[in-house]
Amino acid sequence: MSDKECQLLEQLVRSIDQIANAVRRQRKALQLTQSQLCERSSVRQATISSLESGDSGARLKTLLDVLTALDLELIVRDRSKAAKIEDIF
Repeated sequence: MSDKECQLLEQLVRSIDQIANAVRRQRKALQLTQSQLCERSSVRQATISSLESGDSGARLKTLLDVLTALDLELIVRDRSKAAKIEDIF
């Protein structure tokens, strides 16, 4: 596995824009065009473009179909907490 693939193993996302960036990065890491991802996911190319641009109108099923086509999965967990400054010193 290349360094680039290792970097993509886990990405923390907390916003629509971060999800969009993760999808685009993974598609490019797999060297897929949007059209090729369209064929893999049965999602229209315009929808993939919209998803990658951070459009909040995408349905959850559409997002899951695209993630599956990119060999990604969604994990839901408790939100991590940032360390308090008092805990550092």
